[in-house]
Amino acid sequence: MKSNIVKSIVAITLGAVLIAGCGKSEAPIAPATEETSTEESAEESSEVLTEEQSEESAQEAKAAPIEDGTYLASFDTDGSMFHVNEVWDGKGILTVKDGEMTIHIVMPSKNTVNLFYGLAEDAKKDGAVLIDPTNEEVTYDDGTSEEVYAFDVPVPVLDEEYDVALIGKKQVWYDHKVKVSNPEPYDAEAESPEADETKADANDNGLTAEVTLTGGSGKATVTSPAKIKEADGKIIATIEWSSPHYDYMIVDGVKYMPVNTEGNSVFEIPIPGYNEDFTVIADTVAMSKPHEVEYVLNFKK
Repeated sequence: MKSNIVKSIVAITLGAVLIAGCGKSEAPIAPATEETSTEESAEESSEVLTEEQSEESAQEAKAAPIEDGTYLASFDTDGSMFHVNEVWDGKGILTVKDGEMTIHIVMPSKNTVNLFYGLAEDAKKDGAVLIDPTNEEVTYDDGTSEEVYAFDVPVPVLDEEYDVALIGKKQVWYDHKVKVSNPEPYDAEAESPEADETKADANDNGLTAEVTLTGGSGKATVTSPAKIKEADGKIIATIEWSSPHYDYMIVDGVKYMPVNTEGNSVFEIPIPGYNEDFTVIADTVAMSKPHEVEYVLNFKK
């Protein structure tokens, strides 16, 4: 009897030991090491940095494609009803500030009373923000001056068309496509006639020739003596008209554009030689419509 009791106690004790041993065989949960914490922090930092980089990329995408400053840029439209004043030869003053672009355009008259950045249907809605005009004076080649409207138009992108609507005195909105392109650094003081003359002096070789002009209505004149450059067997003359409204010249079938943007129209054209008459064509935009006029020039050395 006692022997059976002792065997039972031994069996129970042995079982308890085995159960305890099995419990100890389970691996404990390892505490987070410093290396693990560092990796997690790095991942979190990486996520934050990625978000910041994404935000910076978005801001850069919205920024203007050129540096802050003032530029002379082409302003093209989809129709003859909407264009800049002939004095500006299809251009406007593009201002870039804090990554945003705006172009100042001078109109031919006061017939356009408001512009809208967007579509005409949106311009008609309550709360639409219209672009109001400012008064600006222009002077034509016949010496007359006129007060016209000018507008500052937002430019979302260069070299691509976007929507601008206009409303005239008849209170009817019209949709138009416009495009701003070819920006060149612009300094109003540097672009003055005096600055153009200084620039020409720096580029010529000191030669001049007396020039006579005949033809046309007889009202137009050119500056004499004219600056002359001789190089590589060619003679290039600088022609300065008494008007700012000549937008191109044609010499021997080749069209030449002005070399200045302010003041009277100035061209650099080839001439066949000295002391002989030769015919040129100059297009004037001072009239109601552009008009090509034939003139005869003679350079005497």
